[in-house]
Amino acid sequence: MIPERRKTVAVDVGGVRIGGDAPVIVQSMTNTDTADVQSTCDQISLLAEAGSQLVRITVNNHEAAQAVPEIVSRLRAAGNETPIVGDFHYNGHLLLTQYPECARSLSKLRINPGNVGTKHRDANFTQIVEVAIEYDKPVRIGVNWGSLDQRLLTELMDENAHRDEPADAADVMLEALVESALRSAALAEDVGLAHDRIVLSTKVSSVPELHQVYRKLSIRSDYPLHLGLTEAGLGAKGIVATTAGLAPLLMEGIGDTIRVSLTPTPGGDRAEEVRVAQQVLQSLGIRHFEPQVTSCPGCGRTTSTFFQEMAEDITSYIREMMPSWKKSFPGVEQMDVAVMGCVVNGPGESKHANIGISLPGTFEEPKAPVYIDGEHQLTLKGEGLVEDFKEILNDYVVRTYGKA
Repeated sequence: MIPERRKTVAVDVGGVRIGGDAPVIVQSMTNTDTADVQSTCDQISLLAEAGSQLVRITVNNHEAAQAVPEIVSRLRAAGNETPIVGDFHYNGHLLLTQYPECARSLSKLRINPGNVGTKHRDANFTQIVEVAIEYDKPVRIGVNWGSLDQRLLTELMDENAHRDEPADAADVMLEALVESALRSAALAEDVGLAHDRIVLSTKVSSVPELHQVYRKLSIRSDYPLHLGLTEAGLGAKGIVATTAGLAPLLMEGIGDTIRVSLTPTPGGDRAEEVRVAQQVLQSLGIRHFEPQVTSCPGCGRTTSTFFQEMAEDITSYIREMMPSWKKSFPGVEQMDVAVMGCVVNGPGESKHANIGISLPGTFEEPKAPVYIDGEHQLTLKGEGLVEDFKEILNDYVVRTYGKA
């Protein structure tokens, strides 16, 4: 059962809606030098092809700001309509005013209130908001505990120190994150930015504190929320931490757009963060992106690696077929496929799936029953078993989802 979402206003970002009744949006960020136009375009295309509905790029210097219009122009010429978000810190107020074409080309601006200056914080922040208003761009006010507004934190710490029963310092810091986001949003609206042009985020890298801060924020405004750990980490740690952080909040209806901030391995696949984000949503039943392949972990009954190789092969086959399946067979992304390794749970899991195969385990009779929509349809044997199952799978897709 899909959880009921927290009610928010809807924010349009270059044709992609965040909040309201829109589905939870997956977004990502490049790690190229933005001034390198071709590399940045290539990575944006990679991320968009993987399913990122928004892509954020760093705009940190003059060269990057000058490159933005060309990046967007090349993407559009290639038929890529993915909205591009500009990430601004420290000098955003200068870059956006000095390079108006940069501001005009972007679909959204991201501002970190803690990184827009100290003495002139409000003036710098206001200047960015005025640019957003001039070019009709939505803004994400992205507060981060690694760059929290120290002026505000000091104010709240001082107030807390004078209470009869002071709160824990960690709780004051979380309150400062929420206050920074809400006060900045109020200032943006005072300057003239429309209520439905604001997205908020309050990112931390601790899972329990992520839960606390977003629960606080979610009940104090109706702005759409951008959800994610600020730095999830590398490999399994990053994936597990992200899932632990996002899943409880999403199941409570909190979160309108998500980003998985994985540390990539050197030369690694940047699009992994997109696939992880999609898998979190799909595992929770919130959104479907591609058919799910259920496969067992293996045990002493499955000493052969055949079922592991078949599970990998079928997963790759589905991913390869999805671009064409998606166009011709709407609804195929909701299909469940089971590739099981022995008789213990194999037949049962295969019956629960739309289509499943129960491979023979060690010492079992060398045959593989195939189940379709809960019923045993046929049994496969021999060396061509994998290719035979792919044909059956493709026929099932055409027959079942072609009706739409």
